[in-house]
Amino acid sequence: MQSLQGKKVLITGGSRGIGKATALALAKEGAELGIISRSESSLEAIRKDLNEIGATVVTAAADVSQEQDITRAVKEVEDKLGQIDVLINNAGVGAYGNFLDLTNEDWNKVLQTNVMGIVYTTKALLPGMIDRNKGDIINISSMSGLKGTKGSSAYSASKFAVNGLTESLMQEVRPHNIRVFAINPSLVETDLTRGEDGERNPEKYTQAEDLAEYITSLLKLEQRTFIKTSQVWATNPF
Repeated sequence: MQSLQGKKVLITGGSRGIGKATALALAKEGAELGIISRSESSLEAIRKDLNEIGATVVTAAADVSQEQDITRAVKEVEDKLGQIDVLINNAGVGAYGNFLDLTNEDWNKVLQTNVMGIVYTTKALLPGMIDRNKGDIINISSMSGLKGTKGSSAYSASKFAVNGLTESLMQEVRPHNIRVFAINPSLVETDLTRGEDGERNPEKYTQAEDLAEYITSLLKLEQRTFIKTSQVWATNPF
C-alpha cells in the first residue's frame, strides 16, 4: 500500500457529508487538503475541524456549475497548496419528482452541477497530472447511475452521464499513469438523504465515514492498480 503522506487532495463539496468525512479520513493519513464548497460558513467549519487535528487545509468558495468560478477556485487552492495529486469530484445536487413535474430549471441545475461540475474541475487539473505522468481522479456517482428509478429521471440521467464520462476518461488517461475511479454508492446517510423514507432506519444506512474509509483504501493501492468502478451497499438498511 502506498502512503498518502503529503499528497495534495482537492475535494469538491468537501465541507459536508461524504466530502467532509473523506477530508477528515485523508487528513489522518497525512494528506494535505484543498476544499471547495459554495458555503463560506461550512468551509469555516471544516477548516476548524481539520486544524484541530493538525491538518494542512486550503479552502475556496465556488459553485462547481459555473466554469469561471471553479477555475478561479482551483487556481486559488493550487497557488497556496501546490499542484494537486488527487481530485475527488464529490459535489452534487438532486431533484426528484415525476418527469413532467420537473422544470427545465431543475434539469439544468442537476446536469450543470453533477456533470459539468466534474468537467470543469477535471479540465482545470488534468493537464498538470498529464505533465507529471501521475494522478488520481475519483468521481462520486450513484447506484442511480446504473439503474433508473421512478421519480429520479434528472438525477439518474446525470449519474449515468458521470459513469460514462468516467469510463471514457479512464481509457484516455491510463497511458499517463492516471487512475480514474467511479464509486456508485447506494443510500448513504447524509443531509441529502436523511428523512427520505420513514420505513428505513437511517442508522443502518451506509455512513459517510464508511465511504471515506473505502476511498482512502482505494487511493492507498499501489499506483499500478486500481478499481475502476465499484458499488457500495448498505448491508441491511430496512
